[in-house]
Amino acid sequence: MTAPSPDLSKRIETLMREDRGRLLAALIRTLGDFDLAEDALLDATERALIHWARSGLPDRPDAWLLQVARRAAIDRIRKGRRLAARAPDIAQLMEEDAETRMNDTEDIPDERLRLIFTCCHPALEEKTRVALTLRTVGGLTTREIARAFLDTDTAMGQRLSRAKAKIGVAAIPYVVPERSEWDARLSSVLTVLYLIFNEGWTAGQGDVPIRLSLCDEAIWLARLMAHLAPEEPEIEGLLALMLLTHARSGARAHKDDRFIPLDEQDRSLWNAELITEGLALLQTAMARHLPGPFQIQAAISALHVQADRPEATDWPQILLLYTRLEALAPSPVVSLNRIVALAETGKLDKALRDIKALEAALAAYQPYHAARADLARRAGDMKTAEDAYKRAIQLSTSNSERAWLKAQLRSL
Repeated sequence: MTAPSPDLSKRIETLMREDRGRLLAALIRTLGDFDLAEDALLDATERALIHWARSGLPDRPDAWLLQVARRAAIDRIRKGRRLAARAPDIAQLMEEDAETRMNDTEDIPDERLRLIFTCCHPALEEKTRVALTLRTVGGLTTREIARAFLDTDTAMGQRLSRAKAKIGVAAIPYVVPERSEWDARLSSVLTVLYLIFNEGWTAGQGDVPIRLSLCDEAIWLARLMAHLAPEEPEIEGLLALMLLTHARSGARAHKDDRFIPLDEQDRSLWNAELITEGLALLQTAMARHLPGPFQIQAAISALHVQADRPEATDWPQILLLYTRLEALAPSPVVSLNRIVALAETGKLDKALRDIKALEAALAAYQPYHAARADLARRAGDMKTAEDAYKRAIQLSTSNSERAWLKAQLRSL
């Protein structure tokens, strides 16, 4: 068999990165089985490599993949040992397949919000809820999720497998719950949306500095949440945080995708429309007088985008907000950000002492080493700065970020 062209493989890879969550959610709605849905979608992509190489791309590649995945699921069920028990699934899949063939195109229902709430059911542990949603809806790899949690690949893979099995055994319903039942899941759902956005913003592996499709997907889902639950301040705060952050995307990289840090960005390239919307949302949320972690993070982002030049950034206020956030939602990463703000207010010596205390907790976290290198450089400790930059480069998975760190190392 002739190997598929690199262009076709890249096209399918892009399609899966952008539409995997939507396609998987539609399959899980019918099958009620995470593993079967993932296997069927994988079968469909493998068949696409062969079929599209011979016949070219269809008009609707996403609809083609969904239809072929349904048929692959039917084949897998028929080959399994529990055919009688899965007969209703086969009937449903065949009915959907027949409806597709009767129409020229297929409108794929967006079931991602149902999938998120299913993954974030209270029967699952908090960390597991977030990890499973990132895998199914966000399309993140097990390695990427493990990195987000500072965990090992093996431990995260086992956690995901147990979660899928528990959903099946406990017969967790695939629904968006009534508003009265949201409180038990809301924190997990919002955390998931933020991590999906953040994975797009930090790009993860590869050459592209920002995966805009993931950022856009997270914003779309946050808007849907805001529509379903108006007057919920933390949803408004999360959406404001995403918008205010995303507003800077156009200035975050050179034309050749080289990374540009915040204090070197051309602020005229920031999206004024997104900033205006984000600030208005934040003001609305804060007026409800129920502050939460996402509102505080949005307020920090607002202080950054409201400064017309780096020197005008209100670092003392940012430090106060990070101190409040650290008390409300303590984590080593929040502490690291507070320490960076502390240094910006002129308290470099204290920042250097505080950051050493985080070494054990953030040993595998690339931004920790990048921040430590910068603080050491400011203090004139070039040996520590050099070692920290080298460690940050080792841990970085983004090519553009790695190139920037190497430039910082050379500048020493």
